[in-house]
Amino acid sequence: MPITRELSTNANQQLRFALLGPPQAWSGEACLELGPVREQALLAALLLRPGRTVSRQQLLDGVWGTQPPGTGARVIPVYVHRLRRRLDAPGKGLEDSVITTVRGGYRFVPRSACVDVARWEEITAEGRSARNSGDLDAAVGAWSKALGLFRGEPLAGVPGPFAESERLRLAEHRLVLVQDKVDCQLRLGRHHEAVGELFSLTATHPYNEALAALLMRALCAGNRQADALDVYATVRRRLVGEQGVEPGAELRRVHEAVLRGDDAFFLGTTARQGRTMAQPAKQPTEPRHLGPAHHRRRVRHELPVEIGNFTGRDRELELLVAPAEARVVTVRAVDGMAGVGKTALVVRAARKLSDQYPDGCLFVELHGHREDRETVGQQRVLRRLLRAVDAGEGEDFEDRDELAASWRAATAPLRLLLVLDDASCAEQVRPLLPAGSGSMVLMTSRQRLTGVDADRRISLSPLDIDEATGLLTRIVGGQGSAREHVAIRELATLCDRLPLALRIVGARIQDRPLWAVEALAARLTDDERRLDELTVEDRSVEVAFQISYSQLPVAEQRAFRALGLLPTVQLDRLALAAMLGWTPSDAEQTLQSLADANLVQQVTAHRYRLHDLMAVYARRVAAAFPDEVAAARSGVFRLYVAAARCSSDWGTSSSPAGPQGTGPFADWEEAVTWLDATGGELVDVIGQAAAVGHLDEACWIAEGLVDYLTRQGRFHECRTALEIVLPMAGQATDRRMDSALRTGLGIMYGLQGRYQQARLWFAEALDISRRAGDPHEQARAAAGLGTFANLEGRIAESMSHFAEVIRLAGKLERDDWLTGSIMSRAGDMHHQLGEYDKAYDRYTEAIDLADRTGSPRLLGKTLLRLGSLQLGLGRPTEAVRTLGRAEDLARRLGDVPLYSAVLGRLSTAEANLGNPEAAAELRRRSRAVLDEQTGTESEIAIRHRLIWHGAAVEDLAGARDFFERATALPGTGANHARISRALDDLGRRRRPSADGT
Repeated sequence: MPITRELSTNANQQLRFALLGPPQAWSGEACLELGPVREQALLAALLLRPGRTVSRQQLLDGVWGTQPPGTGARVIPVYVHRLRRRLDAPGKGLEDSVITTVRGGYRFVPRSACVDVARWEEITAEGRSARNSGDLDAAVGAWSKALGLFRGEPLAGVPGPFAESERLRLAEHRLVLVQDKVDCQLRLGRHHEAVGELFSLTATHPYNEALAALLMRALCAGNRQADALDVYATVRRRLVGEQGVEPGAELRRVHEAVLRGDDAFFLGTTARQGRTMAQPAKQPTEPRHLGPAHHRRRVRHELPVEIGNFTGRDRELELLVAPAEARVVTVRAVDGMAGVGKTALVVRAARKLSDQYPDGCLFVELHGHREDRETVGQQRVLRRLLRAVDAGEGEDFEDRDELAASWRAATAPLRLLLVLDDASCAEQVRPLLPAGSGSMVLMTSRQRLTGVDADRRISLSPLDIDEATGLLTRIVGGQGSAREHVAIRELATLCDRLPLALRIVGARIQDRPLWAVEALAARLTDDERRLDELTVEDRSVEVAFQISYSQLPVAEQRAFRALGLLPTVQLDRLALAAMLGWTPSDAEQTLQSLADANLVQQVTAHRYRLHDLMAVYARRVAAAFPDEVAAARSGVFRLYVAAARCSSDWGTSSSPAGPQGTGPFADWEEAVTWLDATGGELVDVIGQAAAVGHLDEACWIAEGLVDYLTRQGRFHECRTALEIVLPMAGQATDRRMDSALRTGLGIMYGLQGRYQQARLWFAEALDISRRAGDPHEQARAAAGLGTFANLEGRIAESMSHFAEVIRLAGKLERDDWLTGSIMSRAGDMHHQLGEYDKAYDRYTEAIDLADRTGSPRLLGKTLLRLGSLQLGLGRPTEAVRTLGRAEDLARRLGDVPLYSAVLGRLSTAEANLGNPEAAAELRRRSRAVLDEQTGTESEIAIRHRLIWHGAAVEDLAGARDFFERATALPGTGANHARISRALDDLGRRRRPSADGT
């Protein structure tokens, strides 16, 4: 069906997406095919987070939930590639795609695209603005237009947890919008337009009391009081009989208004005009707590002036103003870092709620985070509150408990709205809570006050970038040019989207020319000056942060300073423990305390981050403690050294210099999991280590990460990491780095099939290590040259290099990985020449060494070779056991080529055992593993690595005479003829098999 024109008002917009129904997309007037539902789910996860980076793990969790595909997050680039092919115009490069690859994940960049959800939110906001300004007709018109964008259930048919949560969110917002629209229609006297829609909605949502209340109001407006009472009776019967609860306060109030015939309650001004002339106005009734003998007390409304240009926070506002239980005192708490806009939010909410609290709205500044907060005692606050409710006779007590008791007695008959701003602790708040049923308390604090019972807790984060840009734009004004928009958006980013910082910057540049805006943005990019620039008169971001920091215990202050020195955006307890020399459990407890104080943000169950401006402040404070800075940086960089080496198949035995051992990691899987959580920030770690003078650690991390990054196909990151430190390797104290880093580049290029570049780097590494007299690095470089020379078919050169490796093997005192690798390839040689017992022995020795060193890839590859040998000997049952172990390793490693090769050999084993169905399924899985990588940059590398895993056997057989000369193996003469035949055959057949045989 053609998309409604409301989706786009810009003729230049080429792409249009519709998610408020079954997903659809158009390019111009052509409808686009969006592919399978999983790809649609991934597209929706990006479209509904416009301009935001979505990590691969977020996409994986959002699309597959608790049942991810066997290849894990590696399927994400495949889906993104397919979506780009469908959505991007022909000839567009990646830089122009609507889906861009960024550090840490992917991002939907709207460019000239339009999404109906964004348009719906835009029209909805226009309606709210019209309502707030008093133009109810315009609000109804805008909201009717917004509701018209829905074409059915949002994201219909799209699977996954993210789509389900968005479906519920959009459906809920749609329902709230209908309620808001109907409320305006009733206030305008247009009840006849709303009745039919409300009857339909109450049938669909039989327990929704807000809809029932609106329907009763609409019926009363049409002189259908009896029908309205029937609606109440039906809803009450349903709630009591099926849920065991009475109707809430709002529905009861509407019911009472219907019984009283209170037109003022359920009719708008327009609707009442026709009745005012004919009916005398009803006399106001006494408040429920006052009898005729009581004097009418003065009702106070103390809410401060609402801040101008309030932006965003729609979801939070809805939570704060939601209906409350009438029989209890409701407490709602808002916490967040300094300057995030807590007070502005609760004041906005209090103003929306004020009509529901006839006994007054009180506002108390507790100054919990001011340097002079000790002077604002609870007795003083309680006395002021008592005076506010005309209970001054109770303020004569000196004892706090007596004052609190007087306050509870005075408020017992009242229904109050009380705002407690900037509380420091639960103890400060508890005595101030009123006692009247139906009263509400809204409180703010920089900390999570879990010691106060609250029915809702809201933790505020900075605004999103669009909201922050909009707020700053409204403060600044301006011409709205594209250049100005870019400058203001950059300023919003540099302010970390923090409302306090945005308002300070806005005040500084109001009515200034564009060049002044750009100049301020340039100054804010300098971390040394940023906090100084975010100050105007008595408002300062740094002062706000300093007060929060000064109230921390000494240990938490030290931890906060260390967090500013982190080389990554996120951290966990291991990183903080390494920086401070603490135990992980102590570090976790401190991080939780800092999160409760809203000085760090808890991103997941075990990961945390500092907001950008808070990190700038933490670094500034840390600069006064140079010894702490040096120790913290050394600790965290050495943690990354341990993780990189432990995750590498080479193990720690291949790294004779630098910190030894595996650090806090029990095995390679723990190290891999920890590095995976770091995401795309590993290159940043290396860059920062080099920048702050920890050059050795930078080189060791880069060297150790070669295996980890290449087996995941992250070749660009691997190359970047090595190229950062290679120009500085000559300045490192570990002289081995000149050769080791070049060997790493050789491995990286070779695994991509770029053999010429690999050969150049290996040759440089070999030359350097020979001149340095380093047998360890010489053997590694020679092994690399020999391996990739085999794959190119340069047999003589390959044999020469392997002979050198064997001669050097005796000089390697502790490199068990390299020795195991040599044993594994010697087993290949014996296998090819039919010497199966010797092959079995060499494979067994290599497996023992790989087990001892904790080298999962060497172990997996050797198990693959041993399983192939067992298949060739007609022992498929043994092969299944061996290959099953290899399969488990390959899957845990995420090594696609090894996994595919193992599945192929398992298929052969099952076929030999007479299980054709199992064999067919294994072949299908083997192909599917590779198909998920089709079209990606790593496809060529995968094909070449399959050759290395399974087919280098034939090439290595040609090196037998060199192996025998180097190791003086017996029986050399008897094998000369066989070796010659193998070499001749290899010369004719230069294309090895890729199935692992």
